[in-house]
Amino acid sequence: MPHLDFSNENGIATLTMNRPDARNALSMEMRMELNDALHDIERDDSVRCAVLRGAGEHFMAGGDIKGMGESIKKSSEEIRKEFILRIHDLHPIMFAMRRMPKPIIASCKGAAAGAGVSIALACDLVIASEDAFFTLAYCKIGTSPDGSSSFHLPRAVGIKKAMEIALLGDRFDAQTAKDIGMINYVVPTKSLEEETKALATRLANGPTHVYGNTKALLYRSLESEFESQLQAEADYFSDCASREDFKEGVTAFIEKRSPIFSGN
Repeated sequence: MPHLDFSNENGIATLTMNRPDARNALSMEMRMELNDALHDIERDDSVRCAVLRGAGEHFMAGGDIKGMGESIKKSSEEIRKEFILRIHDLHPIMFAMRRMPKPIIASCKGAAAGAGVSIALACDLVIASEDAFFTLAYCKIGTSPDGSSSFHLPRAVGIKKAMEIALLGDRFDAQTAKDIGMINYVVPTKSLEEETKALATRLANGPTHVYGNTKALLYRSLESEFESQLQAEADYFSDCASREDFKEGVTAFIEKRSPIFSGN
């Protein structure tokens, strides 16, 4: 059975992490399948938005800790070498999500722990059910964060709050996550699928190329200088302006109607 299910309908690619019996813990197989799926989505012009979710009752309960049980029986040097490779194996997924020229939504229910938090933070938007809960949790198993959470978390919630979340490893609910700026939306548990679909449909009907440029600009701003950011704005704006969706957007505004974007 694949550890990741994939579907593409009406411009929305849905990636479902499929290890419900293990709370969708991130196996090596899931990593490879997720990386392959992200690359396929990037190249597929029919996909205009992606949704990442978990099968069963949870989003993702982190790394495959049971699978680490054998690893810790090795020598310290062997463990170090193994986990360097394991962590680096996760990096292509983070790069693919950052590079993706289409919006990615994390749809969270139940537990988002450890790597589950890392992956949710790496998505562009996060919607969660009222019963969802979050914990960075790495300190609970005696290690430091990975999966780009040390990059994204302080930028989302500020350094002091990030320190609290990372050093204490406490569990907090979806509303708290929204209040501190870690996620975007909290919806009734029974409405999560419907609300996720509505958000994804709205994005899938939007100006896809514009979303890609906007993502690139905003993520670039986290590390760029003011002058270079202004130049990037000019470059991306002019690129968007040369495309059909800009012509449609301007024409629709003048004609006082809703635009119909093709994504180009």
